Amino acid sequence: MRGWVHEFAATVIRPAGSEWDEREETPWPILEEASKIGLYALDFFAQQAFEPSGLGIVVAFEELFWGDAGIALSLVGSSLAAVSLVSNGTNEQIGEWAPQMFGSPGDVKLAAFCSSEPDAGSDVGAIRTRAVYDEAKDEWVLNGTKTWATNGGIANVHIVVASVDPTLGSRGQASFIVPPGTRGLSQGQKFRKHGIRASHTAEVVLDDVRVPGRCLIGGKDRLDARLARVREGGRSGEQAAMKTFEASRPGVAAMAVGVARAATEYATEYARERVQFGHPIGQNQGVAFMLADMGASVDAARLLTWRAAWMARQNKPFEHAEGSMCKLVAGETAVRVTEQAIQILGGNGYTREYPVERWHRDAKIFTIFEGTSEIQRMIIGRALTGLPVR
Repeated sequence: MRGWVHEFAATVIRPAGSEWDEREETPWPILEEASKIGLYALDFFAQQAFEPSGLGIVVAFEELFWGDAGIALSLVGSSLAAVSLVSNGTNEQIGEWAPQMFGSPGDVKLAAFCSSEPDAGSDVGAIRTRAVYDEAKDEWVLNGTKTWATNGGIANVHIVVASVDPTLGSRGQASFIVPPGTRGLSQGQKFRKHGIRASHTAEVVLDDVRVPGRCLIGGKDRLDARLARVREGGRSGEQAAMKTFEASRPGVAAMAVGVARAATEYATEYARERVQFGHPIGQNQGVAFMLADMGASVDAARLLTWRAAWMARQNKPFEHAEGSMCKLVAGETAVRVTEQAIQILGGNGYTREYPVERWHRDAKIFTIFEGTSEIQRMIIGRALTGLPVR
């Protein structure tokens, strides 16, 4: 599988990286090519997600992002919504909506997970989007604005996190499926980003969006029971958005490892071939030691990622914040290593004629989205000390 995905990344994704970065558009032709060979497909993501070792998704993601992060995020962006659905939905909901998140060759579809808001990024408890149940019509009415949504507004299926009972904070939230063509859902601002430009990121505006009662992920009986426990002072279980982010952290870490590995390999090859003062610059300790640190850091990040992915597949709890550890280390490594690659290439690395400049821009997002580095450190600190670190 790794060789197959790497071949697609090397022959289709990487050669197109610069073009789609400049265009800042969703690379539909590449999505179609991936769909034709079964790479952009529910079956592929499901097969890798349930692969016994737990390494299927992280190995695939590393290879795709080794090719180009922006294009790769367009290819895997629907998977976050799929994770939310599979983690919290009923069998009926999964069977009905998961296939519609990917489509088929000639009819490619997208999905979007909508959690962040203008005033609620890392603080998911501050979500203001409301979901009110209309019992007479058995419909939920959604109102609010979501932001930083991958595929937001252009997706066929949107998964929206909303507050059912604002007095309960994050414990009063639920996730909803917004089917294709639902009235009241529209795209707001599309963001022009520092990196991952081939991935569509936008606001999603919800104006009296009505969805059938069956579109509450997990079902109303489960929600009512959970809210009753919370109001009585009991445990609520895992909050839907946080459960989604926790499950996705090894995958996001693998993305960062792919970018970091690409930069390390490129800088290493450059150091072998670039001659200054009569010898390859890789013979200089200043360069060789930098490459040594880069290589060791990438391997360390990968091993942390594989550990977390394996633990998640074996249903072993992240008692020492192993999920946050891999996300933190991989994200920070990607930023540092891509900057070092620019340094090794010198002036060439600072130009768009060489890919390391783009990879450095792409890398920065991994210290920000799906839990900033600061949030990861807070989670790790709590796990290590047992104290309520804030």
